[in-house]
Amino acid sequence: MTGMDARDTDLKKELDATLQTRRELGEEYESALVDSFLEKVDQRIDGAVERRVRRQFAEQQMTAARDSRSPRPTDSFGERFGFGIVSLVLAIPLSAIGGGVANLPGMLVAWAGIVGVNVVQVARTNPGLFGRRRRADRDDAWED
Repeated sequence: MTGMDARDTDLKKELDATLQTRRELGEEYESALVDSFLEKVDQRIDGAVERRVRRQFAEQQMTAARDSRSPRPTDSFGERFGFGIVSLVLAIPLSAIGGGVANLPGMLVAWAGIVGVNVVQVARTNPGLFGRRRRADRDDAWED
């Protein structure tokens, strides 16, 4: 017998007892007996709902704890792709302006700025990529 079948059997026994009591006491107690039985049913439903809510809440907490432990990038592929496209589109007029004003040095400065902005974006979305882990490793070496 599963847990649900056992509860159904208990509820059936309660209903049988209520009906037997109604036969013995008569119709004048019918309303009180029905209310008493319905209160027991409500308590069982409330208990089952409470158990389910607690279980789901615990599962959500476990999922949140697992997700917080796994590092995730702070942006999506679409954001990275869009940033790259915008950088390339803006590189054309910036190269033209830099090259027109200061020839090759102006173009190099424009491209250095474009590369710098992209490096900052990569560093922001991928913490630990540019040697931050190495520093942590060095700190651990001092503790030994």
